[in-house]
Amino acid sequence: MSESSKKRTRRRFTDEFRRYAVEVVRTTGKAIAEVARELGVTESSLGRWVAQDRVDRGEREGLSSQDGARLAELERENAELRVERDLLKRTVACWVK
Repeated sequence: MSESSKKRTRRRFTDEFRRYAVEVVRTTGKAIAEVARELGVTESSLGRWVAQDRVDRGEREGLSSQDGARLAELERENAELRVERDLLKRTVACWVK
């Protein structure tokens, strides 16, 4: 088996599809595994989507989607600021010499 045939491509699902899949689980009472098979997604993916929906609805403890996005944004900004700070430190050190 060649290396390229072993490689899996990661499927991307739209937010609309994810919301639909979660809604099917919520409204039909079907098991996540059953809905996942019907929709052609993995059980683990649908399970994560349903769990996140429960957090977002306040039915379960955890970091909401909105808070997670804000946290990621702040972490990126923090990393940029560290790079800028380090660059300024080196610049000042060279200037002082």
